[in-house]
Amino acid sequence: MIRRPPRSTLFPYTTLFRSHCVETVTQAVNSLDGVSQVSVDLDKKQVSVDFDESRTDMDAVSSKIIEVGFEVISS
Repeated sequence: MIRRPPRSTLFPYTTLFRSHCVETVTQAVNSLDGVSQVSVDLDKKQVSVDFDESRTDMDAVSSKIIEVGFEVISS
């Protein structure tokens, strides 16, 4: 079986302001099957997510961020 590298995607947001928000989003997105890394940049207002496309997708990540109470800017 050929392994593909994880997909790395940026999710711009408008509503994260403090370290508690970062922790909430990081834990929520990390709970998704197939997510290998989550990084939140408060200055750039972006969530960077590395994930295995065979196990999850961008919609699931966006939905999880919204589920915990934050807004994702659609591109």
